Amino acid sequence: MDPWRLIVRAPGGPNAIERESFDPGAPGPDEVLLAHEAIGLNFIDIYVRTGLYPAVLPTGLGGEAAGIVIAVGDAVNTVAVGDRVTYASAAPGSYATHRILPASRLLTLPDDIPCDVAAAITLKGLTAAFLAEDCARMTKGQTALVHAAAGGVGALLVSWLADMGVTVIAHSGSPEKAARALSAGAAHSLIGDFDTLAARVRDLTAGKGVDAVFDGVGAASWSESLAALRPRGLMVSFGNASGPVPPFSVLELSKGGSLFVTRPTLFDYIREDADYRRLDQRLFDQLSRGVITSDIQQRFALTNAADAHRALESRKTVGSTVLIP
Repeated sequence: MDPWRLIVRAPGGPNAIERESFDPGAPGPDEVLLAHEAIGLNFIDIYVRTGLYPAVLPTGLGGEAAGIVIAVGDAVNTVAVGDRVTYASAAPGSYATHRILPASRLLTLPDDIPCDVAAAITLKGLTAAFLAEDCARMTKGQTALVHAAAGGVGALLVSWLADMGVTVIAHSGSPEKAARALSAGAAHSLIGDFDTLAARVRDLTAGKGVDAVFDGVGAASWSESLAALRPRGLMVSFGNASGPVPPFSVLELSKGGSLFVTRPTLFDYIREDADYRRLDQRLFDQLSRGVITSDIQQRFALTNAADAHRALESRKTVGSTVLIP
């Protein structure tokens, strides 16, 4: 197969995605050339495509994939030709048949994890891991509200938190998605508009509110998320599915009970290789124990990535989606 990739030359809708042939070249010192077997689809790909997350144009798309090592550069001793690996990358570019990456940022796959499973879960699973354990530092007996609880990150986060002994109140957009959140481990699974969400959460917590809210929705859920928190609770705003959070006054945090807010990103938590591999070990452990699953519900050919973006933006997807070169 001649190498090709998908790029965006100017911000726009799904039609802005273009295909082009390219020469990946040979890997340099400490680099590896991969042939991708499967690529993960994430909301951050849409943020890059639309320009919400600025990028140098033209830009590639995609932050996670799994594949086979087909060439290594000098001084590479952590992987070898033929190894199966996965990765999460801050630099977009996984929507491609081939890619060169630093050897230190590749994660060797256990024999029992197929490439499509790895591509579906690496970035999302690492996100769930750092949100629950490193960012919010949740503990047994606490309570959390998880938005978009049947989505790619949301469903993993529900299962991860439940395994930690956290009582999870899930929120999603349909009865079918609510049922999926219950299956993932939620103690309560709510649906419906955001207007009365905080009141329903307080009913479930005897008026106290939750210790933390994990919110990947953004603008539409912001005010109700804050209102659902207990005094000194933590608002973890990690996505913008409905648009960016609107400007707000820090006095709102005081009025809500000395609330905390953070806007974390995975790559600030895995800057160091040691942290990257620590979370990776936690992810593979959770997979091997059956705590989380890849839950691949949609597969698209990479050439049809625009259709995959449309499905994700319109909230027609559940679980994870993979693109196949």
